[in-house]
Amino acid sequence: RRARRGAQRLKRVFSIDITPCAPCGGAVRIVASIENPTAIRAILSHFEKHGALEQAHYRPAARAPPPAA
Repeated sequence: RRARRGAQRLKRVFSIDITPCAPCGGAVRIVASIENPTAIRAILSHFEKHGALEQAHYRPAARAPPPAA
């Protein structure tokens, strides 16, 4: 359930929809949600050193903060 909220957050904040499988169009099941900054840095560092698929390095363009309410 918590991972599903994370998927909804990605869709809302970054316009990334990770729910459909790109190759087959089927539903994607989230098996983990990594939120520890140290673990995230270690994973990204590993990919930078050893390579990864080009899609792994995609980062959405920066955007302005939301307007004040």
